Amino acid sequence: MNKKIIIYQIFTRLFGNRNTTCKRNGTVAENGCGKMSFFSDKVLRQIKAKGVTHIWYTGVIRHASATDYSSFGIPVQHPAIVKGKAGSPYAITDYYDVDPDLADKVPERMKEFEALVKRTHRYGLGVIMDFVPNHVARQYRSVSKPDNVRDLGEDDDKAMGFSADNNFYYCVDTPLEPQFDVSNGGDRYVECPAKATGNDRFDNHPGINDWYETVKLNYGIDYCDAGGRSFHFDPIPDTWHKMTDILMYWASKGIDGFRCDMAEMVPAEFWKWAISKLKEAYPGIIFIAEVYNPSEYRNYIFSGFDYLYDKVGMYDTVRAVMRGEAQTTAISHAWQCVDDINGHMLYFLENHDEQRIASDFFAGDARKGVPAVAVNALMQRNPFMLYAGQEYGERGMDNEGFSGCDGRTTIFDYWTVSTLYKGYQHPEELTDEERRLNDEYTKILNIASHEKSVSMGEFFDLMYVNRNLTRQYAFIRKYKNEVLFIVSNFSDEDASVCVSVPEHAFGFLGIPEKTFHATEMLTERERVLDFSANRNITDDIRAYGVNIYKFVI
Repeated sequence: MNKKIIIYQIFTRLFGNRNTTCKRNGTVAENGCGKMSFFSDKVLRQIKAKGVTHIWYTGVIRHASATDYSSFGIPVQHPAIVKGKAGSPYAITDYYDVDPDLADKVPERMKEFEALVKRTHRYGLGVIMDFVPNHVARQYRSVSKPDNVRDLGEDDDKAMGFSADNNFYYCVDTPLEPQFDVSNGGDRYVECPAKATGNDRFDNHPGINDWYETVKLNYGIDYCDAGGRSFHFDPIPDTWHKMTDILMYWASKGIDGFRCDMAEMVPAEFWKWAISKLKEAYPGIIFIAEVYNPSEYRNYIFSGFDYLYDKVGMYDTVRAVMRGEAQTTAISHAWQCVDDINGHMLYFLENHDEQRIASDFFAGDARKGVPAVAVNALMQRNPFMLYAGQEYGERGMDNEGFSGCDGRTTIFDYWTVSTLYKGYQHPEELTDEERRLNDEYTKILNIASHEKSVSMGEFFDLMYVNRNLTRQYAFIRKYKNEVLFIVSNFSDEDASVCVSVPEHAFGFLGIPEKTFHATEMLTERERVLDFSANRNITDDIRAYGVNIYKFVI
């Protein structure tokens, strides 16, 4: 596409919460919960103004929770197999339902979601939602499925540990016996036969560090076959049909894309089959895969995914640079490792799984994110993802309850994220530092989403001739007669750098060797750049800063 994708990940339950009680392990009545209605015209305009093109509403589908909604016909979940009071959004209890926590009127929750999609589209923003294909909550039961849909596991032969016709895997005639207490005041959770646990644990005694609240879905792979795993894809397994129907259901609501949780734990053959059907029916829909194994990247792209998490490559590398554990030349190696598929890689610095930049566990200072955002958002044409609160320097150092204090924003608890509360509800309470940080993020992301040099142009990495730059990263972007010359400073000190532009760059990019009048886009100051192969460009750049010079040939 001709516009660079900038995804704004929102943990919907937390984002608009107006309750600031923040009691550790608090209930929804005590701590409150964000609602879909919070995304008003005003809020969506604020998000759009950040340079965002798509919103990923995380945690929309109904998942296991300790909150009792039985008066609305929603099954109660046993608390022993729910993580936290609010529960994990990746322990789905009904693929056809919306999380009741997010609704102002629980019976109207689907209508409220459909209205949210329409409002989001009205501001030219795409809607991305989770698809959790590998596992479901242990007490999965759909009460919202269409009348003609058979529920997951409804027709399973539980006398078979594996059958391609089953939706789950079973420990035949064996009850679930976890390695921890599953009683709740004497009310013990019972499951017999035990189902395999979501993180590929095929016995009946998951541990406390397993995904014990989930069960593995069966896509026709026998993981416990005598000769190793075996594949049973002909005829098409029942789970393939059911999961594709679920994707079709949400696509019919006007969804623009799916972020597919732990996609690599589901066979690529399924994805190729399902995604082709979705894209035939909805040609513009996008699929994003959470994949961590680089050896599988190309396999999942071939299967139809548009974008893959670049976690073990770019994210891990930039994190190390920010922490002073690697030199900036390592960034060049990270993109070169996937150079043939760079357009399919999704860059990010935070998400719900990762620690906040400003946390004590990562960088300890939100300013260190500025040069990293500039590099990740501007260096290639591929998408960039921002986690809500990152732009205000959210630290993620709260001890919310189940999640503990780990540098992450909780996905298990009812809570209020202080920076988001201020940023969207009381901006006058933002500190000067939070306000400056948001302004810098906004400028950088708008450059990324609006400058054709970024979304459509060529990229030239200058680091191979500037190995003296161990704490700075320099590169060029060009589209037609527009050029961006960018230098990011990962150092905690102001720097005066000399950047060499090799002769090859002028030929590759079609830039004449001459003097140009350039504008630094973040400060609007003017300067002259002597662009020639036999001269270094001297540049002063502040600590944790970035200079983005634009000139026209």
